[in-house]
Amino acid sequence: MNTRTIIQTGLWAVVALVAGILAVTYFNLVGQSSASGEPYGTPFTLVDQNGTSFSSDQLKGKPYALFFGYTHCPDVCPTTLFELASHHDEIEKKGGDFRIVFVTVDPERDTPAILKDYVDAVSPDIVALTGEKGDVARMAKGWGAFFAKSGEGEDYLMDHTSTTFLIDAEGHLAGTIAYGEDPKTVTGKLDRLAGV
Repeated sequence: MNTRTIIQTGLWAVVALVAGILAVTYFNLVGQSSASGEPYGTPFTLVDQNGTSFSSDQLKGKPYALFFGYTHCPDVCPTTLFELASHHDEIEKKGGDFRIVFVTVDPERDTPAILKDYVDAVSPDIVALTGEKGDVARMAKGWGAFFAKSGEGEDYLMDHTSTTFLIDAEGHLAGTIAYGEDPKTVTGKLDRLAGV
């Protein structure tokens, strides 16, 4: 075998491995809710942008899109929230509806008042949640989301999962939206979620 063939074979092996890992991850995520009949994620009680206790029970009966992020996020979070809000407005015009839930991964800085100012600038339809650091960490872990502090000082960043979780009215995982996913694909996923 020549060097080129070895490199090509190696690259295809890596592609196959990554595809396999993604497939297993996807089916594990879907299996957490659909195979067992149980709602996706772990139950939680956090605090909303109005300073009121908010539990996962309050999300029952209506589909929603849940995103983990933070208010000091320079790009992914504001883009995702604006896009979700825009889709929400379009779906309402078609007679459908879904909730948008934004869970901070930076509860040290993201107080209810800061979250309120942040989401009110985007859409009054967003539910923003914060809480004690441990409560947020448990909730994120139960949803298969990752986050970690990056950097020092007041201007630190947060590395975090940029996937939006789509949950149906029964609480099951209906799909996900990747950051930067094709807008037509996103529209189709959210239309299906909202039943339009």
